[in-house]
Amino acid sequence: MRDEQEFIDRLHARVDALRGVAAEGVERALTPVGTGQQARLERDILVAERSGLLAALNAVDGSLCFGRIDRCDGIAHHIGRIGIREDDTEHTPVLIDWRAPVARPFYLATGHTPMGLRRRRHITTEGRTVTELHDEILDLGDEDRTGFEDPNGDAVLLAALNSARTGRMGDIVRTIQAEQDGIIRAPHRGVLVVEGGPGTGKTAVALHRAAFLLYEHRELLAKRAVLIVGPNPAFLRYIAEVLPSLGETGVLLATQAELYPGVRATGTDSPRAAAVKGCEPMAEALALAVRDRQTLPEPGAPTVIPHEDGGDLILDWEIAYEARQAARDTRLPHNLARPHFVFRVIDALTAQLVERLGADPYGGPNFLGPDDVAQLGRDVALSRQVHAAVDELWPPLTPEGFLTDYLADPVRVPEADADAIRRAPGTKAWTPADVPLLDEVAELLGVDDSAERAAAEAARQERVGYAQGVLELSRGSESYEFEDEESEVLAAHDIIDAERMAERHEEADHRTAAERAAADRTWAFGHIIVDEAQELSPMAWRLLMRRSPTRSMTLVGDPAQTSEEAGVGSWEKILSPYVGDRFEHVTLEVNYRTPAEIMELAVGVMRENDPSFAAPVSVRSTGEKPWTRESGADLAGAVADAVAELTPREGRLAVIAPRPLHEEIAAATAGIAAGGEPDLTRTVVLLDPRQAKGLEFDHVLVVEPGRFGTSDLYVALTRATQRLGIVHREELPTALR
Repeated sequence: MRDEQEFIDRLHARVDALRGVAAEGVERALTPVGTGQQARLERDILVAERSGLLAALNAVDGSLCFGRIDRCDGIAHHIGRIGIREDDTEHTPVLIDWRAPVARPFYLATGHTPMGLRRRRHITTEGRTVTELHDEILDLGDEDRTGFEDPNGDAVLLAALNSARTGRMGDIVRTIQAEQDGIIRAPHRGVLVVEGGPGTGKTAVALHRAAFLLYEHRELLAKRAVLIVGPNPAFLRYIAEVLPSLGETGVLLATQAELYPGVRATGTDSPRAAAVKGCEPMAEALALAVRDRQTLPEPGAPTVIPHEDGGDLILDWEIAYEARQAARDTRLPHNLARPHFVFRVIDALTAQLVERLGADPYGGPNFLGPDDVAQLGRDVALSRQVHAAVDELWPPLTPEGFLTDYLADPVRVPEADADAIRRAPGTKAWTPADVPLLDEVAELLGVDDSAERAAAEAARQERVGYAQGVLELSRGSESYEFEDEESEVLAAHDIIDAERMAERHEEADHRTAAERAAADRTWAFGHIIVDEAQELSPMAWRLLMRRSPTRSMTLVGDPAQTSEEAGVGSWEKILSPYVGDRFEHVTLEVNYRTPAEIMELAVGVMRENDPSFAAPVSVRSTGEKPWTRESGADLAGAVADAVAELTPREGRLAVIAPRPLHEEIAAATAGIAAGGEPDLTRTVVLLDPRQAKGLEFDHVLVVEPGRFGTSDLYVALTRATQRLGIVHREELPTALR
């Protein structure tokens, strides 16, 4: 114990020194020492490196080192959350990063396959104090003993599984199991599907995989960023500390509702409306609805446009049809194809004027020259009446405006579906199911940024002009007289031109890749991780695939827990439109969270509908049988009594109840809040089954399980790590009686 404490003290002395260097580096880098482009670049790099190191050191400080491997050749390595070198000039590591290849035997070595190790040591610390050591002997021929041997080799894992929950997910870096390690270190490219039942560690594996990929492919992923998509905001808050505890902070966490920049989807849909919005035919319906906005005058009823010089201009069906076909033939999105439509219409209307004004009544040549024709074209192009007429036929559209109009009067879908998604004009709150539709419409419309680009170019030319003036002044102010006309003394205009000088004064973008990605709808992520992937709709998958053109993704979920009507549920149905069968599918089969007594009850629920249902195997038993209690007339009072009975001295209790009962339960139970997003750090929280997805609690109280669907009930029953109680007034499902 003393040796390990001395090592921890030495390690943290080094960490304190690094923290000081990093903080000093950030402060120094933020102090202007030059205005040139190179100086700013060096400053930005230094800030990024030092601030990133500082964030990593602060996040993992308390439990930096958690293990040691002793090799048969006498070399020992300490393993930790990040790698620490002995000093700035030496490459000798004092602490090995858990992701480094040399650390892998810590997770994979066994007595049967020791991988060159004679001992594996688990180190437990509180702050900077070593509190426990657990040694596993891997070389059975080695008779040397330390007194800290763990005969079963499971003490650290079981301690982690039985520890009280805090309302925040912890990392599993100390206890990664062999099947999990293989998934975490799987190759970067392609789609990896990780399927597993409740408690198999899918989420933890996905997060550690993100940390591993950032370690292995730092240069690529630091530029392109990693996106992690979770089912709800409470879940994202629950997992938010995992990656920082592993030294990684440059990851974007988002729900589906946050994947369209500038939109915060806070509204709610009925299950039926969400299902209709999420179905694949919506893509075609929206595409046809956009084409419907590209209209033509009625045959025989042309649009008449007044014109001062040559009388009225006639925009008839034939002109508009030819212009529309030419624009559609470009296969560009609506807004980008619009200029092609406009130019064709302007050309046709200009030809009318030319024919009318330049005609020779005696059949001779046209009176108008090229300059006259060009001027007439400019007049037509600048006519507000012409543009108003064009806007009626091919209007410029925004995704938000178009979708608002569409949902007020849905077309190109069956009437029953239209009734489900129709909403009153003036409704402002977007829903999560609207976000993929906004993204789809944005793809169909495109952004005509020609005006912005023209303005940016004008601003650039203005900067260049200013820089040119500065250089001219410097050239004119030279009053030096040199004996040698070919003197080597250089002036500003000798070493820089106006273009480069202007570039140096452009505003630098200091945002991280994750921050820039969050603001850019067209961003292509280096890797995407989706949790509860079975719940996403086909339209949501279209959005995500646009964000991942390289198809570098890790998808985790459990089809048995699919509860959303729009959820795809089948990996083949999700992926076949995008990658065919070219994806890797692995299954986690060990349940680390749910005790065997609770899992037996949950499996019975699933086997009511599917007798062949196979669940992951629980690794532990608590001896605590789940219990049920009939409430009588006062359901809320019975829940309050059960909460008082189950509330732990430490850890967390979840009450999982149908949403319509939340207000009643909260009113009767002290310390419980209803409505909004739950605060998982509270001792007792009130949730519905879908809010509980992906979460875990020490104790769970399920209320009125007969109101839940099969998958929702399966989710609710499998959230507990210790005890499960059920309170009901209505009849119980058969499997729970």
